[in-house]
Amino acid sequence: MPHQFQKHYTLEEARALLPQVRGWLAQIQEVRERLRQVEDRIGQLLAGGTDAAGGSSVNSQIKLLAELQAVTHEFSRREIQVKDINRGLIDFPAIIGGREVFLCWEQDDEDIEFWHELDAGFAGRERL
Repeated sequence: MPHQFQKHYTLEEARALLPQVRGWLAQIQEVRERLRQVEDRIGQLLAGGTDAAGGSSVNSQIKLLAELQAVTHEFSRREIQVKDINRGLIDFPAIIGGREVFLCWEQDDEDIEFWHELDAGFAGRERL
């Protein structure tokens, strides 16, 4: 049966990426917060009858969206799955027992300790 992912991570490879993944998640969360602030400002301008098109808030919004896209690309180009950005829930494609599965990690976890079937999700995770 053909695999769904081209890249598969060993536990060691996924663990080695955790410092970068933590940094990308922090960056995404920080950019999302700045984006929320800018969008609030744009909403206030529009509610007040101001034309926000071309303004500094719109320019900031565009730059932040581009920054967000650049960081999320770091995950997608490595085929690392972001399952829940708020929780920092990440899945790394892997092969265990000849089957394609996900190594499952959550932002507050010290280490990668769980895996689950591709279709099982977080609730179906099992200890490595």
